[in-house]
Parts: sequence; structure tokens; C-alpha cells
Amino acid sequence: MKTLHKILLACAPLMLVAACGGGDDSVDDRLSVADPKVRFVHAIEGGPSVGLYRNGGTIGGVNNVNYRYASNYFDVSSTAADYQVRTTVGGLPIGNNFNFDPHQGDKYTFVAYAGLLGVPNTLFIEDPYNKSLTSNEARVRVVNGSNNATAVDVYLTAPSVDIATVSPNYSNVTLGNAVPGTGADSHEFNANNYQLRITAAGTKTVIFNAPLNLSQNADLLLVTVPSGLLPGQIKVLAVTADSGTTAPEILTTP
Repeated sequence: MKTLHKILLACAPLMLVAACGGGDDSVDDRLSVADPKVRFVHAIEGGPSVGLYRNGGTIGGVNNVNYRYASNYFDVSSTAADYQVRTTVGGLPIGNNFNFDPHQGDKYTFVAYAGLLGVPNTLFIEDPYNKSLTSNEARVRVVNGSNNATAVDVYLTAPSVDIATVSPNYSNVTLGNAVPGTGADSHEFNANNYQLRITAAGTKTVIFNAPLNLSQNADLLLVTVPSGLLPGQIKVLAVTADSGTTAPEILTTP
């Protein structure tokens, strides 16, 4: 009864969130009473078409999808199950089989990326989604999917900030990993215009530079991918949760 009372109270001020129930940022998500949710992102340019499988069958309509595909979050059972990304042709596994017990209120992301020597792999991220009921801040997580920049630092600052004077917002993001990592919440930022700069880890040598606008309540996954063959040539896929669109590529600017 106490939980129900909290939900009813929270649903009253609809200005706080989009709606009660459903969507990627609803009251039940923030109260951790929503069904667990899963999504898939294909971040291998030129890679094979793939599907996401649960206990041997495709789920969420993620079947025969290609580079830049980003599914909406979809509900899954809280029962433990095997999840795996496989190629459409031949059913070959892309990376590991993941067996886990999805938790209410949590969100799970599978990212297919090109690992060392271009070998396709899969990253698994659990997002506890511990967002305050009254927060309008954007949430941002970074994934390194660029095997030609195997460890990077990421700065998300006001455009006028000299990165030589600040520490990175996301430090030493290594290939095939996310920061914050699985099981941790995304970093939160005020809605505003920012400058996204990426350097080789531990240096101030910028290898990517572009403006980035964050809107209120945005839930953004930034995935670096190679833009060329040379070391440090990267671009960024900007995956906005439940946008229902192909993930746009952000290219570096002078």
C-alpha cells in the first residue's frame, strides 16, 4: 500500500516526468517498480546483420538489423535467461552468452562493437536507473567501440572551457567498456549546450571535437566508433533512449 501511495502521489505532478507507466523515463522506472527493460545497439560499421536472442529466440523485434540500429527499450521477464547476439546468416555468436536475472526498474543494453583486429564482440550494460523523481537532468554514458583508439578520455564541458584546466568527465574508457560501468548509474548533466571532446587516455591531445546539446531528461549513450583506419580517427554514435530512430553519427569538427 505504501508503494502504491507513493506512485499515486508521484503521478500527480505530471510536469516532473512524461507520464505514469511506459516510456523510457516514467514514474515507475524512477521508483524501480517497472518491468525490466532491454535494448540493443549495432555499432559495427560494415559488420554483419544480427539479431538479439533470448533463450534461443529473437526478442524485441531485433532481427536482421545493421549498423546504427538502436532499438527502443522493451519489457522482458524478470526470470533468469540466456541472452546472446548472433549473426543473421549462419547464427554465429557475437561475443559471449549472457545469463542474468533482470531486476525491476533496471535497464539493460547490449552493444555490438568491433573488438581487437575487427573481431565483432558484445558489451553488456546494466543501468540501475536511480533517477530522482524531481530530476530534469540529462543522463550520459560513454562506450568505447573504436578499436583504433583503445583507451580514451572524454570531456563534456561548456564550449569555452579549456580542457587543459579540467579533468575528464569520463577517464580511461577502454575498448569494449562503458563509463560509468555496468551496475552504475549514468552521469547527470544540466540541460544545455556542451562541447564534446575526446582525447587519447592520459593526454590532452584531442582526437574528436564536436558540439553537443543535452535536453531535459535525455538519456544518452555515446558510442565511439572508427571513422578511418588510422589510430585516433573516430566518430560518435549518439543513441537517445527510445528515440525510435537510427542512431545519428556525430563527426569531429576542426
